[in-house]
Amino acid sequence: MVNTERTGSVPGRNIPNPPPRAAQPRARSRSEVPRRLIDQTFNRNDLYALRSGVSAHVTQVADERTAEDVVLIVHELCSNAVRHGGGTGRLQVWVAGGALHCEISDSGPGFAQPGLVGQALPAPSLPGGRGLWIARKMSDLRIVSDDSGTTVTATVAL
Repeated sequence: MVNTERTGSVPGRNIPNPPPRAAQPRARSRSEVPRRLIDQTFNRNDLYALRSGVSAHVTQVADERTAEDVVLIVHELCSNAVRHGGGTGRLQVWVAGGALHCEISDSGPGFAQPGLVGQALPAPSLPGGRGLWIARKMSDLRIVSDDSGTTVTATVAL
């Protein structure tokens, strides 16, 4: 069997598939305001419940695959906040502009070079260091960091 979806042709004929339709920009209403889903603080003991809560809220606005991705991203980032950011954090999740935004902030020491963190996959022999890499691969990630803490915002299109 020939995979016509990948090659863009029909077996025995050299007729390409039509080009995909251009995505239409979404018109944003002036009255559209971000829809806040979650705003809560957390610590190590809250991570499991936080994961369940994120899943419950996100499945209301996203398809199953996107919701699973967001739960993983948020769990990794919240775990990092607990482990490296002072033991507690704050999670805010909202919908705006056709995307889901997840902001995790902590009061840890921050990163010297936040733009470089999580850019490369750590060596398999290292016990950790994959959370930010995973989040970068699965979302549009923005990191703001200084000596008073770090705020990581992961944005996923809906």
